[in-house]
Amino acid sequence: MWMFLLIGVSAGVASGLFGIGGGVLIVPALIYFAKFSQHAAVGTSLAILLPPVGIGAAYQYYQHGNVDLRAALIVAAAFMVGGWLGGTLASQLQAQMLKLMFGVFVLFIGGHLILDAIRQV
Repeated sequence: MWMFLLIGVSAGVASGLFGIGGGVLIVPALIYFAKFSQHAAVGTSLAILLPPVGIGAAYQYYQHGNVDLRAALIVAAAFMVGGWLGGTLASQLQAQMLKLMFGVFVLFIGGHLILDAIRQV
Protein backbone atom coordinates (compact mmCIF):
# COMPACT_ATOMS: atom_id res chain seq x y z
CA MET A 1 0.00 0.00 0.00
CA TRP A 2 2.80 2.46 0.88
CA MET A 3 4.46 1.86 -2.48
CA PHE A 4 1.19 2.66 -4.30
CA LEU A 5 0.75 5.80 -2.20
CA LEU A 6 4.30 6.90 -3.06
CA ILE A 7 3.70 6.21 -6.77
CA GLY A 8 0.48 8.24 -6.65
CA VAL A 9 1.96 11.20 -4.81
CA SER A 10 5.06 11.23 -7.05
CA ALA A 11 2.95 11.10 -10.22
CA GLY A 12 0.67 13.81 -8.86
CA VAL A 13 3.60 16.07 -7.99
CA ALA A 14 5.14 15.54 -11.46
CA SER A 15 1.76 16.21 -13.07
CA GLY A 16 1.16 19.37 -11.07
CA LEU A 17 4.76 20.52 -11.50
CA PHE A 18 5.33 19.72 -15.17
CA GLY A 19 1.81 19.42 -16.57
CA ILE A 20 2.48 15.87 -17.76
CA GLY A 21 0.13 12.92 -17.79
CA GLY A 22 0.52 10.59 -14.87
CA GLY A 23 1.24 7.64 -17.15
CA VAL A 24 4.75 8.93 -17.88
CA LEU A 25 5.65 8.13 -14.28
CA ILE A 26 2.98 5.64 -13.20
CA VAL A 27 3.58 3.00 -15.89
CA PRO A 28 7.37 2.74 -15.31
CA ALA A 29 6.86 2.86 -11.52
CA LEU A 30 4.35 0.01 -11.60
CA ILE A 31 6.71 -2.02 -13.83
CA TYR A 32 9.94 -1.44 -11.91
CA PHE A 33 8.75 -1.12 -8.30
CA ALA A 34 5.51 -3.12 -8.18
CA LYS A 35 6.76 -5.70 -10.73
CA PHE A 36 3.64 -5.36 -12.90
CA SER A 37 3.73 -6.63 -16.47
CA GLN A 38 3.68 -3.96 -19.18
CA HIS A 39 0.02 -4.72 -19.90
CA ALA A 40 -1.01 -4.66 -16.24
CA ALA A 41 0.90 -1.40 -15.68
CA VAL A 42 -0.80 0.27 -18.64
CA GLY A 43 -4.22 -1.10 -17.70
CA THR A 44 -3.85 -0.01 -14.08
CA SER A 45 -2.56 3.41 -15.16
CA LEU A 46 -5.63 3.83 -17.34
CA ALA A 47 -7.87 2.92 -14.41
CA ILE A 48 -6.03 5.49 -12.27
CA LEU A 49 -6.55 8.15 -14.92
CA LEU A 50 -10.04 6.96 -15.84
CA PRO A 51 -11.93 10.25 -15.99
CA PRO A 52 -9.46 12.03 -18.30
CA VAL A 53 -8.52 8.97 -20.37
CA GLY A 54 -11.90 7.32 -20.77
CA ILE A 55 -13.72 4.32 -19.42
CA GLY A 56 -13.63 2.40 -22.71
CA ALA A 57 -9.87 1.81 -22.87
CA ALA A 58 -9.55 0.88 -19.19
CA TYR A 59 -12.54 -1.45 -19.48
CA GLN A 60 -10.84 -3.35 -22.31
CA TYR A 61 -7.75 -3.89 -20.14
CA TYR A 62 -10.01 -4.85 -17.20
CA GLN A 63 -11.80 -7.48 -19.31
CA HIS A 64 -8.44 -9.13 -20.00
CA GLY A 65 -7.45 -9.14 -16.32
CA ASN A 66 -4.89 -6.33 -16.65
CA VAL A 67 -6.22 -3.85 -14.07
CA ASP A 68 -5.42 -3.95 -10.36
CA LEU A 69 -8.38 -1.99 -8.93
CA ARG A 70 -6.92 -1.76 -5.42
CA ALA A 71 -3.68 -0.25 -6.72
CA ALA A 72 -5.62 2.05 -9.06
CA LEU A 73 -7.78 3.48 -6.25
CA ILE A 74 -4.86 3.99 -3.83
CA VAL A 75 -2.62 5.63 -6.44
CA ALA A 76 -5.50 7.81 -7.71
CA ALA A 77 -6.19 9.18 -4.22
CA ALA A 78 -2.51 9.85 -3.59
CA PHE A 79 -2.22 11.37 -7.09
CA MET A 80 -4.76 14.05 -6.14
CA VAL A 81 -2.67 15.03 -3.10
CA GLY A 82 0.54 14.98 -5.13
CA GLY A 83 -1.02 17.10 -7.87
CA TRP A 84 -1.88 19.76 -5.34
CA LEU A 85 1.66 19.62 -3.90
CA GLY A 86 3.25 19.81 -7.37
CA GLY A 87 1.04 22.71 -8.40
CA THR A 88 1.90 24.56 -5.20
CA LEU A 89 5.62 24.01 -5.78
CA ALA A 90 5.47 24.94 -9.48
CA SER A 91 3.78 28.25 -8.71
CA GLN A 92 6.78 29.19 -6.55
CA LEU A 93 9.43 28.41 -9.21
CA GLN A 94 10.70 30.69 -11.97
CA ALA A 95 9.76 29.64 -15.50
CA GLN A 96 13.38 28.89 -16.48
CA MET A 97 13.89 26.60 -13.47
CA LEU A 98 10.67 24.75 -14.17
CA LYS A 99 11.68 24.30 -17.81
CA LEU A 100 15.12 23.00 -16.79
CA MET A 101 13.63 20.58 -14.26
CA PHE A 102 11.17 19.25 -16.83
CA GLY A 103 13.94 18.72 -19.40
CA VAL A 104 16.10 16.83 -16.90
CA PHE A 105 13.10 14.74 -15.85
CA VAL A 106 12.23 13.77 -19.45
CA LEU A 107 15.88 12.97 -20.28
CA PHE A 108 16.21 10.78 -17.18
CA ILE A 109 13.03 8.82 -17.90
CA GLY A 110 13.83 8.48 -21.61
CA GLY A 111 17.42 7.40 -20.94
CA HIS A 112 16.33 4.82 -18.40
CA LEU A 113 13.71 3.35 -20.75
CA ILE A 114 16.19 3.21 -23.65
CA LEU A 115 18.90 1.50 -21.56
CA ASP A 116 16.41 -0.99 -20.14
CA ALA A 117 15.12 -1.84 -23.63
CA ILE A 118 18.69 -2.32 -24.92
CA ARG A 119 19.48 -4.67 -22.01
CA GLN A 120 16.44 -6.80 -22.84
CA VAL A 121 17.37 -7.26 -26.52
